Amino acid sequence: MEFGDLSLKERVKSCRRFAGPYRITDGSRFRLEDFDPDDTGEFTSKDKKAARDMLELGTATLSELQERLYAQDRWALLALFQATDAAGKDGAIKHVMSGVNPQGCQVYSFKQPSAEELDHDFLWRCLKRMPERGRIGIFNRSYYEEVLVVRVHEELLEKQRLPPSLLGKSIWKERYEDIRNVERYLSRNGTVIRKFFLHLSKKEQRKRFLARLDNEDKNWKFSLADARERKYWDDYQQAYEDMIRATATPEAPWYVVPADKKWFSRIVVAAALIEALGSLDLEFPRLDDEKKYELVEAREALMNE
Repeated sequence: MEFGDLSLKERVKSCRRFAGPYRITDGSRFRLEDFDPDDTGEFTSKDKKAARDMLELGTATLSELQERLYAQDRWALLALFQATDAAGKDGAIKHVMSGVNPQGCQVYSFKQPSAEELDHDFLWRCLKRMPERGRIGIFNRSYYEEVLVVRVHEELLEKQRLPPSLLGKSIWKERYEDIRNVERYLSRNGTVIRKFFLHLSKKEQRKRFLARLDNEDKNWKFSLADARERKYWDDYQQAYEDMIRATATPEAPWYVVPADKKWFSRIVVAAALIEALGSLDLEFPRLDDEKKYELVEAREALMNE
């Protein structure tokens, strides 16, 4: 039976199975090297069309679930994306969320912090952008930058003007702890959290950088700083591994998404989001007798005009 022939409940169950191998809820034994950036699961390069069809059906399913989320107005969903440059975060967000009603979705991209943001704690600028009930929030990068780029380039800590006594060797461990606590707090207050690390190989990143240089329409996407960061590739890979090991929890799992094949990474993201919303047993609100009576009166008034 094809994915499109399944009931909503069966589609959610199918997505849970599909995304399951990439889901990390306990990072104690996690090793990044155990995940292949070029993995395409049950698909082969000949199955691209089938994969595109599956993504199209997935976005339709996500739209159906998002409509219920919005109508019920009880839960919020936060989808958080982290990755190296050129891993495909923008494309994944664009394609996976293409069928979602813009009224029910909020997308934020976090760049270098402003002077105002540096005068606050490291979580402040993201916490004030958390999705409302009934909405899906998308974070393109997030507070995790504070244990990634800031960890690789520790000189950035000086710009945060923290008291010297707080800049000890345990600062990264403390930030992991703060993040876990905040995510637990959010989940206990109705925000479902799904975190995506788009796992790109160094070889594929080089290929995509060169493609941006060769295509004038994509030149704007390239920055010399992106190429310079490749010198720190191993440092970043270690930071990503440590981040996932320290912050993968049942209430806020990480998905390590193979990103060398964009068409496959988008399916994994869509499946994970469908599973997340499907686990909430979302339903359209049911009207009480008083509201039903009001509808009868409204119908009669319209018919008598």
